[in-house]
Amino acid sequence: MKQYIAVEIKCSESLREILIAELGEAQYDSFLETEDGLEAYAEREHFEQLRLEEILQQYDLSAADYQVQTVEEKNWNVEWEKHFDPIVVNDQCLVRATFHQTDKKYPYEIIIDPKMAFGTGHHATTYLMLQWQLELEQEGKSVLDAGCGTGVLAIMANKRGATKIAAFDNNEWAVENSQENLELNQCSEVQLFLGTIQDVDPEQSVDLILANINRNVLLEEIHLYAQRLKSSGKLLLSGFLEADQTLIEQRATQASLQSAGVKYHNGWVALLLEWT
Repeated sequence: MKQYIAVEIKCSESLREILIAELGEAQYDSFLETEDGLEAYAEREHFEQLRLEEILQQYDLSAADYQVQTVEEKNWNVEWEKHFDPIVVNDQCLVRATFHQTDKKYPYEIIIDPKMAFGTGHHATTYLMLQWQLELEQEGKSVLDAGCGTGVLAIMANKRGATKIAAFDNNEWAVENSQENLELNQCSEVQLFLGTIQDVDPEQSVDLILANINRNVLLEEIHLYAQRLKSSGKLLLSGFLEADQTLIEQRATQASLQSAGVKYHNGWVALLLEWT
């Protein structure tokens, strides 16, 4: 039986899912949300104390905010199912798992079995992105989902009528999970691959880019998104806090992009950008 390192982290609710995304990139493969924060699990061979400290310090968490212990392998999916409830976005879209009941009163339904991948709609950033997608015109558009996690945004783009959709993530487990969720939602035409924005041909520009990642990645990659955006295209960003909005907008300005709208929820931001 495999041995896992369990890290119990005390943090605010608003930080849970962004930490899941960060730790996922550090090869943690299972997560459970708790009343005080979350529990993150990595195979012993993948655990790096220094990497953990770097991630937590980035969000102003100290040694007093976490504990590390060794545990035996358990059935992670059973544990996760105890903590996942369906959500409704703008009274228009139901996001549920396969073990939840459907509800036909909502125009859109997305089935997501995250298996610890980032993006269920529960966190403010994913919720905000879905809110924007319910408003933005996507019929017949080309869409790129950068850092797709569970694939939820690509699925919404498909349901909103986008006809050319590509999605990618740099985590193999996220790509596998996205593939499963795309199949659950009958979105077989979505092009899904393992990689980064640099693997996307700049000559194949798109109408809409969706990037719900984190502040540091967004700051590094905004200019790369801009290079792959049509002259009439829009870039939708989330994964950062209100305190970081000015910094994000400044970097967008350097890429000749300007704000076209913004939404807030629980201290988090979803920023819509277009060409200046």
